[in-house]
Amino acid sequence: MGTLTETRGYAIGQMSKRTGVNIETIRYYERIGVMPAPDRTAGGNRQYNHDQLKRLHFVRRSRELGFSLGEIRALLEMADRKDFTCGEVHEMTIGHLASVKEKIANLKKLERALSGMAAECSRGDVPECPILDTLFEPG
Repeated sequence: MGTLTETRGYAIGQMSKRTGVNIETIRYYERIGVMPAPDRTAGGNRQYNHDQLKRLHFVRRSRELGFSLGEIRALLEMADRKDFTCGEVHEMTIGHLASVKEKIANLKKLERALSGMAAECSRGDVPECPILDTLFEPG
């Protein structure tokens, strides 16, 4: 049980346990075409093969790195067509890195704004609150 044999693949629960991807998420990935539809048993249960397991690991790892589903789809298309260049993958990764750096800069701005708001608060027992006052101010 839990191993791949010639006649039997991985059930969806096994795929979920091996990859850490929720069962509903696996089904979603199938619906949107990120994961290919698996074979089915006579009883209609999904049976995934080893290549599909590797693909799901790829998707999970890519999501952990913040790649969008569109970016993951593009990366998988490159891998599937087997005539991609490392330069194409590098270009996509550099674009993603620029997006991550922009998000970090925006988060730092957010951190400064929230720290400033919190510093103005005396945490007193009066109904006036500089944090709420700041939130009511127009941007």
